[in-house]
Amino acid sequence: MDFTPLLLSLKIAGIATVIVLVLGVFLARIIARNHFPGKRILESVLMLPLVLPPTVVGFGLLLLFGKNGPIGGLLLSRFDFQIVFTWIGAVIAAVVVSFPLMYQSAAASFQNYDPNLENAALTMGASKWKVFWTISFPLARPGLIAGLVLTFARALGEFGATLMIAGYIPNRTETIPLAIYFSVESGNMDAALFWVISIVAVGFCAILWLNWWNGKNILRFSSDK
Repeated sequence: MDFTPLLLSLKIAGIATVIVLVLGVFLARIIARNHFPGKRILESVLMLPLVLPPTVVGFGLLLLFGKNGPIGGLLLSRFDFQIVFTWIGAVIAAVVVSFPLMYQSAAASFQNYDPNLENAALTMGASKWKVFWTISFPLARPGLIAGLVLTFARALGEFGATLMIAGYIPNRTETIPLAIYFSVESGNMDAALFWVISIVAVGFCAILWLNWWNGKNILRFSSDK
């Protein structure tokens, strides 16, 4: 059995999760604590991939990163670099479809504690960076970890958008969901079943750990009270 789809899926999901974590925390921290015209519209745009069919997201990415797209055309003409039909395209697809989960968790986390804690630290001379790492981040950490796990699981299972922008190229863009689909198409049900069991096991372990971690923190919070 060739384990390339598993290794490639873990690689793509891992990279996408790191990118989504940075972008999700950064944008949620800015947007959640501020009120400005068009805030609801901006949040709706950020959450849109959560409700759109993945193929629609993939089509949009193809328009942007294809050789005739504004970004893809620029990269191709200036750097002779193509994103479509590469594992990088799969990373971009995973980032876009999983971002709303991280953003939603991070925004809720930053809104669920008293902002006066931050304001008190700022009035005492602490920098915004120090306030974030010593107050904001620790208080929001439970929600951020939950978002992180869900983001990884969603990125690992991404199919539609990945197929649109990265295509199916064995050993190059063949993630587990794509391997399952094309194994079924070719009649190789044993391979499809193997990959189904593999991705279910990984997803189950991720959710099980998250539930265990949440339960542990609830018990700790109750004992502290």
